[in-house]
Amino acid sequence: MKKETLEKIFEYASMPLHGTLSRKLRKGIQCQINEGKIYTGSTLFLGEDFVRITEADSNTYYAWEGITSVRTIGEVDK
Repeated sequence: MKKETLEKIFEYASMPLHGTLSRKLRKGIQCQINEGKIYTGSTLFLGEDFVRITEADSNTYYAWEGITSVRTIGEVDK
């Protein structure tokens, strides 16, 4: 998958944090990369060579070329 496509997916699922280059996952949106952990309320940094996902207790890094799939999960209206 192209880096440009992945950037658009992450941009759709998140919103910019004022005064930073980071992005916060939108309320009600979860994100899963490579069928791994599901991230909720995390902060994303879309670097030139990598994606960093920051949580309260950890940072996870993904190389752009290592990302094979991204799943966004939204709340379902009942």
